[in-house]
Amino acid sequence: MSEFADLLPRTRIAYFTMEIALRPEMHTYAGGLGVLAGDTARSCADLSLPVVFVTLINREGYLRQEINGAGSQVVKPDPWTPEDWARPLDAMIALEIGDRAVWVGPWLYLLRSPAGGVVPVLMLDTRLDQNDPEDRGITDSLYGDGDEYRLKQEIVLGIGGVRILNALGFAIETFHMNEGHSALLAASLLCRYPHQFGNKTADGLKFDADRVRERCVFTTHTPVEAGHDKFDYGSVERFVGKILPVDQLRLLGGENHLNMTRLALNLSGFINGVAERHADITRKMFPVFRIREITNGIHVATWAHPAVAKLYDKVAPSWRHEPEELVNADLIENEAIWSAHQGAKEELIAEVKRLTGQELSPDIPLIAFARRMTGYKRPDLLFEDTDRLRRIAKDRPFQVVMAGKAHPNDATGQAIIRELHEHARKLSDDIPMAFLPDYGMSLAKVLVSGADIWLNTPLPPYEASGTSGMKAAVNGGLNLSVLDGWWLEGWIEGDTGWSIGADGSDPKRHARMLYDKLEGTVLPLYYDDRRGWIRMMKEAMGKIGCRFNSQRMMRRYASEAYLK
Repeated sequence: MSEFADLLPRTRIAYFTMEIALRPEMHTYAGGLGVLAGDTARSCADLSLPVVFVTLINREGYLRQEINGAGSQVVKPDPWTPEDWARPLDAMIALEIGDRAVWVGPWLYLLRSPAGGVVPVLMLDTRLDQNDPEDRGITDSLYGDGDEYRLKQEIVLGIGGVRILNALGFAIETFHMNEGHSALLAASLLCRYPHQFGNKTADGLKFDADRVRERCVFTTHTPVEAGHDKFDYGSVERFVGKILPVDQLRLLGGENHLNMTRLALNLSGFINGVAERHADITRKMFPVFRIREITNGIHVATWAHPAVAKLYDKVAPSWRHEPEELVNADLIENEAIWSAHQGAKEELIAEVKRLTGQELSPDIPLIAFARRMTGYKRPDLLFEDTDRLRRIAKDRPFQVVMAGKAHPNDATGQAIIRELHEHARKLSDDIPMAFLPDYGMSLAKVLVSGADIWLNTPLPPYEASGTSGMKAAVNGGLNLSVLDGWWLEGWIEGDTGWSIGADGSDPKRHARMLYDKLEGTVLPLYYDDRRGWIRMMKEAMGKIGCRFNSQRMMRRYASEAYLK
């Protein structure tokens, strides 16, 4: 506890996130948003930034995915034991949610950097004896079912998180909201700054919003209106009416529904998208706001395979702290880089055999696709024309590994998983293919380090950023991707990877463009020009690794958003 007490006086920034991937054994994340938050925390520790992270305990996790004999996703519980990794702190606060007091207690996890830095992570918990049985489960399930359950979670995260920080003695100056889930924290801060003598602004606001904007940073990750959390004001009035002035929420969050993104936008002084294109789209969606862009990055030391990390140590000794040094990746010897990658590939092949029984070969190029299984990610684009795919594979063989979870309520995503298994069955004589169940942090590390080609096929402009391709690149994997999200910035054709179409291409033609590039460029290079392939591996490792890293990302947040 003394170490935690030592952190209190210096910690001035609070980063709120609904999910965070701290380690594989802690099931407090669902996907990319949580993995990004985890990489953010790791870089904060590396850089000794004075940040505390606030999230929910999520005892029951998100979901554990199994695949049945018909190729369908089967959802299982995915609990974890907080006592194994964190400790409860001796503090509690009460929130009046509806007509009951809901008590919230924090658990502490200390994330440590090999460089010596430490950042605290607070995980909020309502599974307390003091609570009504119905309220104990509010913080149990990540993205639990139903709008009312989600609203209660966001009340606990946003309003409860601010109160917990106060109760523990933090003196927070800046609040960073990672997506709109925690936007109620800004509304709770607003109540601290009423206009004198009951005056209102011209738009009817009774509080000094500028005081809140000075303290709030908002990062949005969603490039479409449908992706933003919205709550019916009947539920809002019922659950937070005793805590917050709902008439003021209508002025800031929308008249018909409480739009959490709009609420955060209206109460934040620094707002950013997570890639240049995403920021541009967000400006068009919300033209009255100034939207900056800070492109996402990865914690390279977490995602680089150990064999690759040893190569980096030789040519860029300080790369863990300063990934900019990875520009020296071109100094790695060809045989060393090929050997390291082949070792990682063989580990992936062994994992495929263990999980599915499918036999793959280290001598055949391996294409990987691993994302959330949902319609706009288009994991089925590769199989748009299976006859042509067979013809391509007959001339130059390749193998495919896929992974990803579908949300239990996403019927389209679940149907895609079944379709992928059907394609694997029908193509088995021509194209070895495997679908790996229960995609998570551990499996992701094996996939991104062992893939030769990282395939990404989102429907533009729905990819806000994406980071899995960055992870593959720092391990020597080459991206073959639709030009959307971060790839618009990282792509140099024939150097760091390849595009599927040009920016603005007709999405209906993307499958044909994918086949053309695979058949005419990618596979011939792999089979006919080993030196040329390795040259591209080095270019991807250096040019992508030195720029698309979370150290660079957090230095920008620190200088542009936190130290105003």
